[in-house]
Amino acid sequence: MNLLTRHREPATAGGYLMPLEPRKRLSARTSVMLAVTAVLGLVAFCWPLFVRPGAVLGSDSSGRTATPFVMGAIMAVVLALLIAELSNEDLDVKALAMLGVLAAVGTAVRPVSAGTAGIETVFVLLILAGRVFGPSFGFMLGILTMFSSALLTGGVGTWLPYQMLGAGFVGLLPGLLPRRWPRPGSAGEIVVLCLYGFVAGFGYGYLLDFAFWPFTTGLGMGAPGFDPEASPWRNLHTFFVLDTVTSAGWNMGRALTNAVLIALLGRPLMRILRRTSRQARFD
Repeated sequence: MNLLTRHREPATAGGYLMPLEPRKRLSARTSVMLAVTAVLGLVAFCWPLFVRPGAVLGSDSSGRTATPFVMGAIMAVVLALLIAELSNEDLDVKALAMLGVLAAVGTAVRPVSAGTAGIETVFVLLILAGRVFGPSFGFMLGILTMFSSALLTGGVGTWLPYQMLGAGFVGLLPGLLPRRWPRPGSAGEIVVLCLYGFVAGFGYGYLLDFAFWPFTTGLGMGAPGFDPEASPWRNLHTFFVLDTVTSAGWNMGRALTNAVLIALLGRPLMRILRRTSRQARFD
């Protein structure tokens, strides 16, 4: 049974029959790949907390020369994940085509709102697709959407690998929810996804800000900055306080956008995605 195979067990939700999730359980190889990817992604964000003082990936304070290596590592992991899923039939050809279609939709949607008071409408698509099609699909969709939209808008820079990883995490986590809970199509599912979208709006902002915080704050400007001699917990506390004070409004715009759009559009959009995945199955 592949990703787009229809489950025939009905469940009642909101007065109509809603089939169970179209996604299947991840294979052991895919689960390992996702776990390794998550660890590598966290290392890409958090390495300044643990390396010795003065050991940096880049030749200057911005870490610019490390960006091609981070980008290459991300794309290698995504390619390995695609190969693992295709070889295990966790991701069939039609699901791969759907991944491309949704990435194209996200690419078209993102420039409309990106950079406006923190609003990022594309995250709604990542969250809903991750919930419907599973964690690996959501992770790959986040990465591909950020990459293709950056090429479209010319937004390629040192920040892009971190945007790709952050969006990948946003799409990955909803897929880790149990397939039967919250019940597909129920109000409870929408509430949980709204709460997740709100938290993810802040989480994404914190991750992206932290990626550059060790290199851009406290450099003779009197602002609290990264201290390579301090403990990781001390640096994290300093960053959390500083970023909450300076970026709360921007992150709030993203969080509220996620929650409101999921509340308004979540149920019909997931119904469309689930119906499409069932009708696109191999006979």
